[in-house]
Amino acid sequence: MGKINRREFIRTGIAGAVGLSVGAGLLTTGCLEGGVKVDRVALGNTGLTVSRIAMGTGTMGRNKSSHQTQLGTEAFVKLAHHAYDRGIRFYEMAEMYGSHPYVRQAMKTLPREKVTLLTKFWSHPEPSLQTESTQQILDRLRKEAGTDYFDIVLLHCIMHGNWDETHQKHIEGLAKAKQDGIVKAVGLSCHNWDAMVTAVDHPWVDVILARINPFQTLMDGTPEAVSELLGRARANGKGILGMKIFGEGQNVSDDERERSLKFAVTQSNIHCMTLGLESEAQMDDAIERVMRLARLG
Repeated sequence: MGKINRREFIRTGIAGAVGLSVGAGLLTTGCLEGGVKVDRVALGNTGLTVSRIAMGTGTMGRNKSSHQTQLGTEAFVKLAHHAYDRGIRFYEMAEMYGSHPYVRQAMKTLPREKVTLLTKFWSHPEPSLQTESTQQILDRLRKEAGTDYFDIVLLHCIMHGNWDETHQKHIEGLAKAKQDGIVKAVGLSCHNWDAMVTAVDHPWVDVILARINPFQTLMDGTPEAVSELLGRARANGKGILGMKIFGEGQNVSDDERERSLKFAVTQSNIHCMTLGLESEAQMDDAIERVMRLARLG
């Protein structure tokens, strides 16, 4: 199958996704009605057990907006509920995406104790530009998301290796939030090789969110090098969450989706992955592929 871009992939809808998947021998009518469901995995030594797939809410996320929030509240909630029904009990948010109020609406009819909520917030490396304390940020985001606590909170988009020095204010604040029961696990989303290197052995880090795919799209090293580094982190008990699995929409042909998910499941050293899916068809297709690959692996 030829390469298609993100816009064409989004336009496929239910019919297109069924056509792609049936052609690869992946979908049946029963699957569309909710057959196979996403399984759950232990997230390193965090003590958390999460669904293998998280519903990402930040495709092209910036300025408090993303492709998921642009669906509108009703469609977002419907997609979040579909995710839950298919076994996805893990929702990834960020202050930058503006997705907390949307997740709040979805959570009104979902059991909080069965769901993992992850959020990320921007931590400016220049302390003098920090206008809010960690506690103030967490209080605001908890209110926006309608939850008393977050399962995972990450420092967002860390791009340098000495983050443990420049972000000390929030490192200490999140450590206290863990002690107070407001947060269960902490860490960072890495957008830089040196940032990951520091995180691998850092005792404060519970969870690393890393960019990983077989095409080296928007990554911080070769797939082999990143996978090896994440393997070291995993051996240290870190929970590893993969992102940019489809290269933020740059690798979404049928063959590329298959290769990306096979790499994520069998070679990447991640425990689970966040996928920025924008329709039930995309979600069903990804779930069928991931669970087939997990069974084979």
